[in-house]
This record gives sequence, C-alpha cells and structure tokens, in this order.
Amino acid sequence: MAFEPRIVGFLCNWCSYAGADLAGVSRFQYPPNIRIVRVMCSGRIDPLLVVEALTQGADGVLIGGCHPGDCHYITGNLQASYKIDLTEKILELAGVDPRRVRLEWVSASEGQRFADIIRDFTGVLQQLGPSNAGEKMDGLLAVRDALSDFRLRALVSNELKIVEEGNVYGDKLAKEKILDIVFNATKDEFERSMIILLAKKNNMSVKDFSKKMNVPANRVLQHIVVLRQKNLISMDHPEGFTPTYRTIEIGGEQ
Repeated sequence: MAFEPRIVGFLCNWCSYAGADLAGVSRFQYPPNIRIVRVMCSGRIDPLLVVEALTQGADGVLIGGCHPGDCHYITGNLQASYKIDLTEKILELAGVDPRRVRLEWVSASEGQRFADIIRDFTGVLQQLGPSNAGEKMDGLLAVRDALSDFRLRALVSNELKIVEEGNVYGDKLAKEKILDIVFNATKDEFERSMIILLAKKNNMSVKDFSKKMNVPANRVLQHIVVLRQKNLISMDHPEGFTPTYRTIEIGGEQ
C-alpha cells in the first residue's frame, strides 16, 4: 500500500481557501491528504506554526496565499514569502528536508490549480517518504526554541519593512542580505538551544557537543560563554578530566 502523507494546509481566507472551496464545489479530484486551517492572511503564518505542525507529525505543510499584487492586506503575501524562505533554510539546520514546506499562490477562481498543487505536493511527499521528525525531534525543538526568541521574532516580523523602508539609519537592504542576517542570527540561537537540550540529558564537554552537533569546537565554546553569561548552563571541574557542562534549571542547578 502506497504511503499516504499527512499535509497541514494554512490557507488565506480571501483567495486560497476560496480556491479550495471552488475545487470542492466543482468536484475537481485531488488526494484527500490535506487538513486545512483557514487564516485571514498568509502573512499571519509564523515559522513557529510550520515547525509545530511538523513536530506534531505532519509530513508536509502547505501555505496558500493570494497572488502578488492581489493581497487583501496589500503586503501580507510578501511577508509570507520572506517567512517561508527563512523557514525552509532553518529546517535544514534540524535535518528536515525543506521540500516538506511549500508556499503557493492560489486565487479564488483557481480551483483546478489548487487541486493540481495538492496532487503534485502529495506526490513529492510520497517520494520523500514519512516525516523524519521523530528522529530529528531534538533539532526541531531547538528550532522552535530559537524562533521563540523575542529579538528574532521582532526581526522576522520587520523583514519586509527593512527591505522597503530601510533600518533606523535609513539603510535599505536587499532581500538576500536581510535573509542572511536573520538566518545567521537564528542559527546562533538554534545551536545554543541544541547545547541546552543536550546538556539537559547528560553533562557534556565542548568536544562532545562539537561531535554531536557537527559544529566546530571553537564555535561551541563561544556559545557556551554566552550561555554561562546568561546563567543557563554551568561548568563542572572534575579533577583530571576535561570540564563538562550542564543546564541550570529554575530553582537551582540540576
């Protein structure tokens, strides 16, 4: 029996959801693999929602919005484009294939296009096979924790504004540049979150972290310095051995 992927679809109320409705009314045939969540705008889709869907067992996530220039909220679909570009890059950090996330533009009159997209996306996921979220759960949880950082959330929310209007100094940045800035900041937070998650399970040395995370030891040490300054991990000093690190929980050291 062929693998039947589970797809979560976040569809904007004004276009993509209406397109899906038209596909049903018109009886266009497409695989019944998608479970739809209607949102007011594709720009509402936070990367955290995509990660959470994958964490909860979805094999793929589809985001549907209005065609560029037709957004009911003017720039919501452009904001979605920035967020999904970033999400795809971040998922690679966790070892999740970015092809499991897909952004498509579907108008209210494109019922057949919606059906074709679901058919094609289902085929892609069948080729990829079941989600490896269970094997990559630590990575996904680290991505979730990283994306929860309020500074990153503020940066992600203002990407389009920085590109079009410039930063506080009036400097405008290209889309690729701002994506690189946000991605590198997220990567730092992701690696620090991974260190915390791993240190919760076992006391680990810099070398241990480096091997487990496939991150250079000097970079791991830089993260540990930051985490110690934030009082999130502590260092043990066993005699005759390399120092190891463990997390500090609320209420004392664990």
